[in-house]
Amino acid sequence: MNPFTGRLTFLGTGTGVPSKDRASPACLLELPAARLLIDLGPGSLRQLARVSLAVTDIDGLLLTHLHPDHSADLAPLLFAGKYPPSMASGKILHLAAGEGFRVFYEKLKDLYGSWIEWPPGRLQLHLRPQDRLFEQEFLSLHLASRPVAHTKVSLGFRLTLPSGKTLVFSGDTDYCTSLVELADRADWFVCECSFPEGRKMEGHLTPSGAGRIAREAGVGTLILTHFYPECAGQDLLGPCSREFDGPLVLAEDLMTILL
Repeated sequence: MNPFTGRLTFLGTGTGVPSKDRASPACLLELPAARLLIDLGPGSLRQLARVSLAVTDIDGLLLTHLHPDHSADLAPLLFAGKYPPSMASGKILHLAAGEGFRVFYEKLKDLYGSWIEWPPGRLQLHLRPQDRLFEQEFLSLHLASRPVAHTKVSLGFRLTLPSGKTLVFSGDTDYCTSLVELADRADWFVCECSFPEGRKMEGHLTPSGAGRIAREAGVGTLILTHFYPECAGQDLLGPCSREFDGPLVLAEDLMTILL
């Protein structure tokens, strides 16, 4: 039996604020049948190259929302896909995002024109409702999404892997019951933790907020990511562990977790 069931690599664990230690948000999920990117902040394609993968190695892309630190490398990805070796591969890219992505994508094409337009059928859009739970098969996965408290087009994603294990991504969010419900008993919960305790900003979480969601959802392992520079040198584990007493991980760039 093939022992490989999957792995998650954090290409970037920072934000839109440039940092020498943390790249902008992006995760790489590798499964036996597919490779997916979750978010695609600026510099993500170079981070992908650092783990020896190319644009043509990616089968799917999930965008939690459209802020630049989560989507800015989309145009470079599409542009790279026009490079002759990439085009010759015939690769189809499946992209899942909220319904608001359609306007965003049309404006990108207005700006860049043919430089980012792929041949018909090469880019498959899977646009999802932004106001309710939505479940659908996506590549080799069962993919569920719910709106979260950040922007009107923000979604959290729950992926059921071929192994039956579940992996949830909060995207950027504040506390909301919809995320608690989405993360219910997930095996791994990748949750934003933008600011240290006592520095709460609307639309984002601190360690105790992330821990509260993980506790209420009854998740297996909580993985914190999306750290603004204010988090450097601060105690993130203490406030979080006072809310959530399960396994807790602080993500680092290029860190890999076996699933």
